[in-house]
Amino acid sequence: MVTDSHVKQLVKILIGAAWIDGRIQPEERQYLHQVAQQSNVAEDPEIRPLLNELKSVSSDQCYRWVQEYLGDHPSQEDYQGLIEAISALIYSDGDVDTEEAKLLTRLQLLDPAQASPKSTHNSVLKAIQKLYHRWIDQQS
Repeated sequence: MVTDSHVKQLVKILIGAAWIDGRIQPEERQYLHQVAQQSNVAEDPEIRPLLNELKSVSSDQCYRWVQEYLGDHPSQEDYQGLIEAISALIYSDGDVDTEEAKLLTRLQLLDPAQASPKSTHNSVLKAIQKLYHRWIDQQS
């Protein structure tokens, strides 16, 4: 079951992921505001200062939030939702920074399926490709 705190935690992670390269790109900002509005957390007292960039988020804080969100034994559904959301954010500006790529790589290691590194890599690539194609379609 998805709870309000779960949704709020996901939005915080997305904000942290946007900061991971040191600044939030305009496209990332737009994506974050859209997700926060759709999730009904844009006016949350904990989210609003982060969303409006009154407080920056360190990469360490972002990784801590990811660990809190997934816990020790994440479900495949939680993991897949997180990687898709972060990938959509990262690809929203059409450019993948080194730090963003590192985040995606670290997330791969947390895959609960962990069938094999190659299959994990393939599933991540497929998810990213699907999101990229969706983004391209929206641009048309």
